[in-house]
Order: sequence, then C-alpha cells, then structure tokens
Amino acid sequence: MIRSVFVLLAIGVLALAVSAAASGAATAPGFAGGGPWYNTGGQPLTLSDLHGKVVAVDMWTAGCINCLDILPYVKQWYAKYRDHGLVVVGVHTPEFEHEHSLQYVQDAVTRLGVAFPVVVDNDYRIWHAYNNEYWPTVYLIDKQGRLRYSHIGEGDYGTTERMIQRLLAEPS
Repeated sequence: MIRSVFVLLAIGVLALAVSAAASGAATAPGFAGGGPWYNTGGQPLTLSDLHGKVVAVDMWTAGCINCLDILPYVKQWYAKYRDHGLVVVGVHTPEFEHEHSLQYVQDAVTRLGVAFPVVVDNDYRIWHAYNNEYWPTVYLIDKQGRLRYSHIGEGDYGTTERMIQRLLAEPS
C-alpha cells in the first residue's frame, strides 16, 4: 500500500516536472541589433509587437544553397498561414563577405520573391542571441514569445508545418 502511494506520488511529481518543462520553454531573444528591415516599410519588428502571433524565424543567407532549397517551403507557410496568425521573419546573416552588402540583400529579397519581413544581421547579433550555428535554421516562437521548436537544415517540412499548425491552434 505504501509502495503504491510512493509510486503514484512519483508519477505525479514526474508529470508536474514534464508539464513545467513543456510550458517553461525559453523566451525567444527577438531581433535586437539587426537592421535594416525589408518588407516592413523599414520599421523594425519586435517580439512584443508580435505577441499573440506565432513567429517563424528563418536564419538564412542568399548565397547558401540549402537556404535557397528551404525557401519555397518557408514562402508557402507564410502564404498559407499568415492570415491565421503566422509571421515569418527572415534573418539574413552573411556567410561570405559579399553578402554583407545591403544592395545584395535587397536584390536577393526581390529576385527570390520574398514577401515576408527580412532583417539584416551583418554583425551576427541576432544569430548569437539565438545561439545559432548553422544555415538554414528555422525557429518557431509561440504566441507568448517562447521558443518551442527548431530545425536545422533541409527536410522535415511536414513536421515543421504540423508544429506551426499546433502553435496556431493554441490559445493566445
């Protein structure tokens, strides 16, 4: 009997710990230190401005083939879910010297048909704030501003889209 009580108590404590860990996701760092911004009328976005929205952060650079390979999926998610509360923010962090040029970034955004907001991160401030290491990486931030998902590289597009749907379905 006592053993059963301890087992139930242990299960309850474990359930609380799992629940706390799930709801205790890290607060997303935002976009401080980046700029200029494209597709926002030049105005910077902040996570406080986006409270109540699901935010997909796409760490990319226009010269990265893997970044270009995932771009059609990111653009599709933006088109499909923006009216349902998804905001996509592209964080253009240069890999090569020529990618620091603002004209290069602006031309790439136009040439690639990127309609979602893009911030230039030439000094890697946003990159470092997210502790990012790879191009491309997609981060999903929930409506309360917490990091809830990340994916490095290509693939798992269905998993990422299901997580977008799940986060959009959560209450604000």
